[in-house]
Amino acid sequence: MRWAGSLRPESRVLDLACGAGRHARYLADTGRHRVVGVDRDLSGVADLRDDARFEWFESDLENGPWPLGDRQFDAVVVTNYLWRPLFEGIVRSVAPGGLLIYETFAAGNESYGRPRNPDFLLSEGELLARVTPLLVIAFEQGVEDRGEGRMRVVQRIAATADSFPVDLASDCAMPPAES
Repeated sequence: MRWAGSLRPESRVLDLACGAGRHARYLADTGRHRVVGVDRDLSGVADLRDDARFEWFESDLENGPWPLGDRQFDAVVVTNYLWRPLFEGIVRSVAPGGLLIYETFAAGNESYGRPRNPDFLLSEGELLARVTPLLVIAFEQGVEDRGEGRMRVVQRIAATADSFPVDLASDCAMPPAES
């Protein structure tokens, strides 16, 4: 939500590992964007199958080829998902001037809950390195209090495949993270 206002009207948005389509729904409901959703199980978005605002790909991202070929998007959104071999395809799918929004769990999260497996936890600063050669607009890493005693450790990044207007970056500035 923090970065959605910076997207151009009618942007083509990729929601990778879309699950129940929380981000796809939000972006389409703004009335401004066409969303492509990819997940290995699309049952969570079955109610949207015939909605013209969406295009769906059922694909096992961890055991199959990159499902989108050389398609590029004005924005790519990935949350709560990590499969390192996909980073090259993710970065390639950000169109010139496009935006990558990525957030997932990081090392230290095992102290608070799942995931605990290091295969699914970013190491310190890893997301910064993984998005090269994109231009990083904002990055945060740390412990997040989600309320009611629910804590987690995350990394978040917003990066672009081209220069990004400074005024938009400052309008969307991320609040400081706890270390």
